[in-house]
Amino acid sequence: MPTDRQLISSGSPYEPVVGFSRAVRVGDTVYVSGTVAWGDDGQFAGEGDVYAQAKQTIANIEKALRQAGAALSDVVRTRVYLTDISRWQEAAKAHAEAFRDIRPASTMVQVSALADPRMLVEIEAVAVV
Repeated sequence: MPTDRQLISSGSPYEPVVGFSRAVRVGDTVYVSGTVAWGDDGQFAGEGDVYAQAKQTIANIEKALRQAGAALSDVVRTRVYLTDISRWQEAAKAHAEAFRDIRPASTMVQVSALADPRMLVEIEAVAVV
């Protein structure tokens, strides 16, 4: 493993089971894994509410970025996965609140399901510091 590789953990019990990190920083680039709306209290946030889930998800991404020495303003790419694309405007509202002036390259797609049926949105990000 390169010495400049920094692994960022969210503390999820799934990280060692699956073999992933919340984020990985290599050099000046930070890759944030698909992130969902788990709150700091360990509870799932915004059940049934795409906007609330997207807000919590972006807060979780921001936390991982800070741990890696980056910020939302460093984000150059996002991917937004929705279980119901007809609700894209709810996710877009939260995304715009965080990234309106940053304007990363972004993709929004529908997926058939996420890991837990309560999860309506999952977001990935890439940042360059």
